[in-house]
Amino acid sequence: MEPTSPRHRDDAAVAFLGLGAMGAAMSSRLADEGFAVSVWNRSDGPAAELAQRDGIQVVSGPAEAFASAEVVHSMLANDAAVLAVFDDALLDAAPAGRVHVNHATVAPQTAATLAERHARHGVGYVSAPVLGRSTIAGTGALLVVASGETASVERALPSLEALGQRVWNLGTDARLAPVVKIAVNYSLISAMQSMAESVTLVEAAGIDSGTFIEVLTHTAFSGSAHRGYGPIIAEKRYEPVGFAMALGLKDLGLAEGTAADLGVELPVAPVLHELFEAALADPALRELDWSAVAEITRRRSGRG
Repeated sequence: MEPTSPRHRDDAAVAFLGLGAMGAAMSSRLADEGFAVSVWNRSDGPAAELAQRDGIQVVSGPAEAFASAEVVHSMLANDAAVLAVFDDALLDAAPAGRVHVNHATVAPQTAATLAERHARHGVGYVSAPVLGRSTIAGTGALLVVASGETASVERALPSLEALGQRVWNLGTDARLAPVVKIAVNYSLISAMQSMAESVTLVEAAGIDSGTFIEVLTHTAFSGSAHRGYGPIIAEKRYEPVGFAMALGLKDLGLAEGTAADLGVELPVAPVLHELFEAALADPALRELDWSAVAEITRRRSGRG
């Protein structure tokens, strides 16, 4: 049978703003699934590279993105970037019936601010952070947690289902999906640190850390966090970068801030925060994957 090209659907025009490693892979995934994708990035390089793909065209900015598609996805770096791009002027000029799907991990209060701002201008807003590294984003293997006004989530669902193997709709409050994503990342950070300490312990006894990770992940800790990050830490395989060290500290800060707002104590968070700050202060670690924070524990134990 002859291979078929991606099917292009009449109702499948979407836009994607922010083409870092994750955004570029997600844009490519949408094109692979038959969506006509308009893309924009602050710097020209990533957009120009994607423009070589079938089904992807570059637009001049966010306003043209809203003009070209009813559903506009974004994956920008942080709260400030999302708030700056999706300002009142942009949203006021957006054609009627548009929906913005924000994939960035932002503070719950930022999500509430964005939802209110979008509503003032008649633009739908969906919080939809994703779970998974950029290395799998192009395969449809991400997990998506979404929250927002019901009609907006329903409009975004076709492209969300193309991006992820599963989509959880957490309700109409735009703050809920960010809370879940922040809590997941806090668990990941805690898991990486527990593995860093365990690996350092067995290395000090002269035990091969790879063998230890095999034992650890065979039954007791067989989930993707331990199976994914365990070998990376054991083998010190911190490149290519799946998630940046600076973003790890940013997300840890979001967990601390969200906990404070909700009156929740995170006793381990100050320790984790100090470790990430130490990693970012080290020129040999700061540009590596966030799991390289494990090297701070190794070094302080004389194993680095």
